[in-house]
Amino acid sequence: MIRLFKKLVILGLFIFIVGASVLAYQLVRFQLEPIKLSSEQQTFTIKSGSNIKAIVQQLSLEKVIDDPWLFILMARIKGVETKVRAGEYRLQPGQTTAELLDSFVTGLSIQYSFTIIEGWSFRQMIQELEKHPVIINTLKGKTNDEIMVALSLQGKHPEGLFFPDTYSFPKGTSDVDFLRRSYQLMQQHLEREWQSRATDLPLETSYEALILASIVEKETGAAFERPLIAGVFTLRLNRKMRLQTDPTVIYGMGDNFNGDIRFRDLKKDTPYNTYLHKGLTPTPIALPGLEAIKAVLHPADTKALFFVSKGDGTHHFSETLEEHNRAVSKYQLKGRKAKRKATSG
Repeated sequence: MIRLFKKLVILGLFIFIVGASVLAYQLVRFQLEPIKLSSEQQTFTIKSGSNIKAIVQQLSLEKVIDDPWLFILMARIKGVETKVRAGEYRLQPGQTTAELLDSFVTGLSIQYSFTIIEGWSFRQMIQELEKHPVIINTLKGKTNDEIMVALSLQGKHPEGLFFPDTYSFPKGTSDVDFLRRSYQLMQQHLEREWQSRATDLPLETSYEALILASIVEKETGAAFERPLIAGVFTLRLNRKMRLQTDPTVIYGMGDNFNGDIRFRDLKKDTPYNTYLHKGLTPTPIALPGLEAIKAVLHPADTKALFFVSKGDGTHHFSETLEEHNRAVSKYQLKGRKAKRKATSG
């Protein structure tokens, strides 16, 4: 009886060893097998939240691999079955099953991009984001407050809080995930620049710096002018003068702005009318870029208190009201007369 038991044990061990050897051989061969493609431009998409079984089932349905079970076993042995990343992957001719799994784990997916432009308003950004072909839209139709709740930023005014940049991301990225990333990047840049700010600024918080940066961003498209314009605003704030800047008035007008700011608009009382109210606006008026933030935290040392557009994207800066009035007459009144003449002609 004992001998029979020993023989059975030995036989069982033999079968186990042979089976394990066969399985090991099959697994090694499977890892080295090239995946099967139906076209040279074939892609494979892993949806957010998909587990390894769902991924392997889809690979099998698309006939990319022959043995789903061996793919799962390979992932488990490597300890990566829960580490695959969502995204759209380009399948490569000659790519092995092991290389395919590695690409899923490292996240080497096809990347798409979206650029937030300096000076956009929050609503402009949202409208453009809704048009993106691969971003999953979950915020369409929501109010600003509802969007901020979805981002776990309830109570915050959204204007100015998202960093202008070009972002790369995989297919399947949601608008919420995108906006959270942009918000976090703005916070990182803003706080870093705030820590290295110049002394004696008329700004008490980094948020006030963001407000002023948004005004500078809207005042000029000429990058070299930003520190000088920031210097003018800094001097006016230090002297308790009104900023008197048109972009803030336009922002306060909202949908009532039709592209032309009139004298009566400058007299209309809104919290954003810096012709009527001293100090900064309650919130930013646009999405400022990094250079505008740097400009307000390191403004140019200037005695200029005024500036006026020259009509070519740059400005004339003046230290006195008299000089400023002459510049207004030269650049703006002359331009209006020329415009009227061209229209009547």
